[in-house]
Amino acid sequence: MADDASTLQQQMWDFVYAYDAAYDRAAQAVGLSAAQACLLGQLTTGERSMGELAVELLCDPSNVTQLVARLEARGLVTRVPDPADRRVKQVSITPAGRREHRAVRRSFDFPADRLGRLTGEEQRQLSALLATMSAPPGDGGAGS
Repeated sequence: MADDASTLQQQMWDFVYAYDAAYDRAAQAVGLSAAQACLLGQLTTGERSMGELAVELLCDPSNVTQLVARLEARGLVTRVPDPADRRVKQVSITPAGRREHRAVRRSFDFPADRLGRLTGEEQRQLSALLATMSAPPGDGGAGS
């Protein structure tokens, strides 16, 4: 059984690596880094403060500053002081940024390709298994 667990863990690592590599290629296809593409994705649902972006992207605030500066230089985001606290900068995606984000999404065919390899029943099973694996500790997930 330990061999099976080890094999499964390796398969998960391989899948995550392949997913990340495919996302990186999709971002590069439109001239973005994966981190820049992720930041644009976070902004598609509304503006964020630089601090909120750092938390959501799980990175240091100085990294967000660099990412935003590069995206701002390309006209993909805007950065303005928060009216409630002028020390805080709010970042918004521009129409050009939305177009770039859509281009990344169109180029990122990895999820659809891999799910297309499964039957409908296999997709339902995978969905249930992923829900169980993604549930917080102590929560039995969808399968309990």
